[in-house]
Amino acid sequence: MNESFWAKLKMVKGRDLCSFFLFLLAILPAAVLKRIRPGLWLICEQGTEARDNGYWFFRYLRTEHPAVDAVYAIDRNSPEYQKVASLGPTVQQGSLKHWIYYLACRVNVSSMKQGKPNAAIGYLLEVLLGIVNPCFVFLQHGIIKDDIPSLHKEKCAFSLFICGAEPEYDYVKSTFGYEEGVVCYTGLARFDGLYGIKADTDLVLIVPTWRMYLHRKGDALSAEEFQKTAYYKAWSSLLADGRLDALLAKYGKRAVFCLHRNMEAFEGYFASSSERIRVVPWQQADIGSLLRNAGHMITDYSSVAMDFAYMKKPLAYYQFDQEEFRAGHLPTGYFDYQRDGFGPVCTGEDALLQALEKIFAGDTSGEEYLRRIDSFYTIRDDQNCRRIYDAACEMLKKQRR
Repeated sequence: MNESFWAKLKMVKGRDLCSFFLFLLAILPAAVLKRIRPGLWLICEQGTEARDNGYWFFRYLRTEHPAVDAVYAIDRNSPEYQKVASLGPTVQQGSLKHWIYYLACRVNVSSMKQGKPNAAIGYLLEVLLGIVNPCFVFLQHGIIKDDIPSLHKEKCAFSLFICGAEPEYDYVKSTFGYEEGVVCYTGLARFDGLYGIKADTDLVLIVPTWRMYLHRKGDALSAEEFQKTAYYKAWSSLLADGRLDALLAKYGKRAVFCLHRNMEAFEGYFASSSERIRVVPWQQADIGSLLRNAGHMITDYSSVAMDFAYMKKPLAYYQFDQEEFRAGHLPTGYFDYQRDGFGPVCTGEDALLQALEKIFAGDTSGEEYLRRIDSFYTIRDDQNCRRIYDAACEMLKKQRR
């Protein structure tokens, strides 16, 4: 895992040079701004989004701690720009001003490791050279279940690593190599919006996660090549299966199918001829609302199942490619789906449909999954953002000593 400096430097591509020049231009203005606004908090997600933990934490700061000098970085062309701009000040993602704010901020808060004006340059400055060191509060994108080498200490510069569940906290703390006090169990910021939600029991959310080995190829894969993958075959077959349509009709339900953001290049390959199953592109889907509203979920390995379980709603795992997923995407961590999962684990379409029939019929075997949820989430309330804020403030106090 210890790559040489030059190997890591190859991450900086030609397209990043412009951003590097913006960094150079920002150095002096940032030094001035740092004196004028010494308590600046800079918050972001993907740069084009305001729907995840970054948005929820910014919302909390603006409503509960308006005196905090908080700015949200987002592309002004994003369809979610107005939602976040109505809460407070924003800065254009990747702009010179963003670089100035990034270099001047006291706290950099992001739901993504790449929460910078430019991910490659930020990695170079923070991790490889160590010359830029804002307090980086990593809010996370979702509960960690697997070993993620890219989030280990040697590849990150986190000052605070937020965890959303107790087993996850224990695993990250003991495995990822961070110093005492960096890893913190507070609950995820977006969990504040999940507590006490009443579900639409007629809505079934189908949300596969991404595959690193397919994402890297992206548009390089021809239609013929992609349609030969286990990923395409399994999900397209399920969407076209008349038995799923009949199940939905029998129990008066409808379904929404949405790919992960990293699989957007493949969205056009999936369709449904059923009036009960709607295929929605990532950019048009409000995943947060769908998670909160849906009564049932089908996923494979996605961490959104953790959000769903937080609300104690029934789900099923469709894991048709277990060996391929572990070999090409992420190695196994502490979470064993058969032992720890929050719903039945199905490796074939027939088994999945049988499991769904039981779930829709209200099978009482779900009591075991509820016990697992209670053991996994020892904190379940709407005070997650408050705990994150308190942890960040405590971190700042310790750094001043």
